[in-house]
Amino acid sequence: MALLQPKRTKYRKAFKGKRGGVATRGNKLVFGIFGIKSMEAGWISARQIEAARRAMAHYTQRGGRIWIRIFPYKPITKHPAESRMGSGKGDVEGYVAVVKPGQLIFEMGAVTESIAREALRLASHKLPLKTKFVSKVTA
Repeated sequence: MALLQPKRTKYRKAFKGKRGGVATRGNKLVFGIFGIKSMEAGWISARQIEAARRAMAHYTQRGGRIWIRIFPYKPITKHPAESRMGSGKGDVEGYVAVVKPGQLIFEMGAVTESIAREALRLASHKLPLKTKFVSKVTA
């Protein structure tokens, strides 16, 4: 199991950044018929994306199609435990995806609505944000 992370980055460490506004891109269903949409801003780690993906794949017994619409490109740094203050920025601990309200996180296709709804509900429990089920029929 290889976690999602960029192959190359221009800079090894990144600023925290601001988390304002709503998603204007990646807010419409493109690949699948069903999906989950973020209702708040935040960071989703590569581990959380993988845990949600596995929960969906397990519930559908690897049937249907799953599209991950977010990618963890932002490096997150952390100092080791019990180290003194200062001495620069910590080492890269992992990568996160920056998510805005309205952004689609996962899409599903080739399954019934009841299966998709339950699979996406299980996936949403693995994520740190409030999410909403969306479908092409209701959207």
